Amino acid sequence: MPIERLRVGPDGSAAAVAARVRTLVPGGESVREPVAGIIAAIVDGGDAALADHVARLDRATGEDALPIRVADADLDAAVAALDPDLRDALRLAIDNVAAVARASCSDDVDVELPQGQRIRVREVPVRRAAVYVPGGRAPYPSTVVMGVATARVAGVDRIVVASPSANPVLHAACRLAGADEVHRMGGAHAVAALAYGTATIDPVDVIVGPGNLWVQEAKRQVAARVGIDGFAGPSDLLVLADATADPELVALDLAAQAEHGTGSLVVLVTDDPGLADDVTARLRDGVAGGPDAETSGAAYAVAHVDGAEQGLEVAEAFAPEHLELVGASMEALASRVRSAGCLFVGPTGATAFGDYVVGSNHTLPTDGAARFASTLSARTFRRTMSEVHVGPAADALAAAGGRIADAEGYVVHAASMRARQNGGSR
Repeated sequence: MPIERLRVGPDGSAAAVAARVRTLVPGGESVREPVAGIIAAIVDGGDAALADHVARLDRATGEDALPIRVADADLDAAVAALDPDLRDALRLAIDNVAAVARASCSDDVDVELPQGQRIRVREVPVRRAAVYVPGGRAPYPSTVVMGVATARVAGVDRIVVASPSANPVLHAACRLAGADEVHRMGGAHAVAALAYGTATIDPVDVIVGPGNLWVQEAKRQVAARVGIDGFAGPSDLLVLADATADPELVALDLAAQAEHGTGSLVVLVTDDPGLADDVTARLRDGVAGGPDAETSGAAYAVAHVDGAEQGLEVAEAFAPEHLELVGASMEALASRVRSAGCLFVGPTGATAFGDYVVGSNHTLPTDGAARFASTLSARTFRRTMSEVHVGPAADALAAAGGRIADAEGYVVHAASMRARQNGGSR
């Protein structure tokens, strides 16, 4: 598609430019009603409806006879057949992602309060979690690694993978990362089956993973029933670069993210017209054998700003899934970035490293959700709960709590607390 050229004026129109760029790709509202229909069909029809949707929407020619559940023996065979170098690369990625995930797990904390009560703040894992892995134009073993390895570190009892892909490399990644179940299904119908369960698929507590608009809208619609990681939809990247940036590397990073195809959004924000022109020309011609801007299916934009400060304003308003800062003036902004799914700093910080092996998670908030949502981490699969030990603090707390309950008109609440005063146990 054509590369849109924009300019941020001196009137502080950074937010307007960011909003304009967002309109270059469709949002979840475009599929809201049909997704609701698919979810209702799965809830009402169970396995029969699921099988119908899988046969019509997921299966490539010749795959119709495959069962939805992948057998354990098939997963083991996929690992055995894997190229040894690829197996080592997947294990490296799993180890790095797991190491970063462990850093987000917290130990239980005891808080002693002045009245004498003790509150233990506990982090506990969910029992069942699902990792959605897109089928799309290629298998995504990297998404298996990001979701399954992180859930395993979090302590989830049972980890389920759902993907329309029957690719053996993806299945090998499921086995290596520690998935307990793998189902050949995708789309909104897979999300519905995972959230509500069927006769053969147990419902889960959390669903995570990237996907197209249909998948992400389905996750949004079932979010009142299960936990989700957020809107991890079609990918986006914003590169904030100054005149010292290497145009070839910038173009490579933008084109690499555009490889995700239709719905992807790649943006260059720069204060150097020469860099903008050079990168635009490279994208139009195609980079490293990839598709050119006209045929990739992704949306492209180049925004001109008057300096690093204005560039930061655009980035913060856009809240990209991935943000690269390239060039000394832009890299100096790193500590001030607050609205990005993942931040890559410096000329070697290619977003592609984050997609695969560096250890950060590539399941990130998209569609501007980085203003309030976080990267997938062990905490996505864990919940915080308080364990309360009141003890002798009951006297002081009942006096204060009773007054508040009286003010709210909840007389039994007040009586419940006051019954514990003076060692009372009635």
